[in-house]
This record gives sequence, structure tokens and C-alpha cells, in this order.
Amino acid sequence: MSKLMIALLMTAGLSLAGCAAQTSAPTAAAKPMAPISKDAYDAAVKNAEAQNKVDKDACASRSGNAKDICLAEANGKEKVAKANAEAAYKATPKAREDARVARAEATHGVAKEKCDDLSGNAKDVCVKEADAALVKAKADAKVDRVAADTQQDSSAKQADARQQAEQDKRDADYKVAVEKCDALSGSAKSTCVSDAKLRYGK
Repeated sequence: MSKLMIALLMTAGLSLAGCAAQTSAPTAAAKPMAPISKDAYDAAVKNAEAQNKVDKDACASRSGNAKDICLAEANGKEKVAKANAEAAYKATPKAREDARVARAEATHGVAKEKCDDLSGNAKDVCVKEADAALVKAKADAKVDRVAADTQQDSSAKQADARQQAEQDKRDADYKVAVEKCDALSGSAKSTCVSDAKLRYGK
């Protein structure tokens, strides 16, 4: 559960994201979390929902755009926590991509709300920067997922090739063993062939 708490705490930094932070935020892939159990996943989802209620209650005292930003942060934090939990539970490149996209979308939502504090061209630029950061983050997440899928596919093909190679070697050794049996006759030959079949799984 400590890994789960770390994952949830990592999402707390979401509230610090703004227009400027979004345009400069690193897009490198996060290190994959260790897989978690179904119980740990269910607990993470419940914790995220409970934390969302607490965070939203804290927004009640605010008004105007400050309240909108607060709610965007609360909702984004919940979505990120749930996506991180799912990524840790499923432990697939696609689930990890989805978690990165959830983080990017949460940051984007907060950034756009913060843009509402601006006006005119400054606001337009802020929104475009937020949109561009989202597009970049999604693109990076997809590239990393495709790379991970390719690596998994390559590993599977290598495993298949190794398995086929071992089978080919056994077949070759079996043929040699049976050929040696030809020097014998009668029951000795039959026993020799039976032993060869047993040894090489024929």
C-alpha cells in the first residue's frame, strides 16, 4: 500500500500546474509502477473518490474563477489517481499511456481555468499554450506506448524463435539417435528406437 500512497501523493502536485508550468513540464515517460493487486486497485479508487469529496468541500469557500480552478484541480486529481491505479493494476503499455493522458488532460483543464483570469490576447495565448502542451503530452505518451508494444512484440517473437530452435535441435538429435539404432536389429533396435522417442518427446 505504500506504493499506492506514493502514487496518490504524486498527483497532489497537480494543483501547482498553471499555464507556464504546462508549457515547460517535462514529457518524459514516468517509470512504470510495480503491479498492484485487485484489492489494492479497489482501495486506490475508493481513496481517490473520498479525497475528491474532501477537495471539493475545500473549494466551497471560494468563489468565481478561483472556485472553478479549485474544482478543476480536485476533479483532475481524482482522474489521475484512478488512472494511475489502473495503470499499476493492468501493468500494460496502453494503461500507462492512458494514465499519462489523464495527467495531461487534468493539467490542461486546470491551465485553461487559470487562463480565465486573463483577457484579450494574453488569454488567447494562454489557452493555445495549454492546448499545445496537451497535444504534445498525448503525442509523447503514444510514442512511448508504441515503443513498449514493439518491445513486447519483439520479446515474444524472440521467445517463439528460441522455442522453435530448441524443437529443431531436438528433432535433429532424434534423427541422429534413430539412425544409430539402424546398426542394431530385432528387439535391441526396437528398444533403441523407443528410448530415442522417449528421450526426445516423439
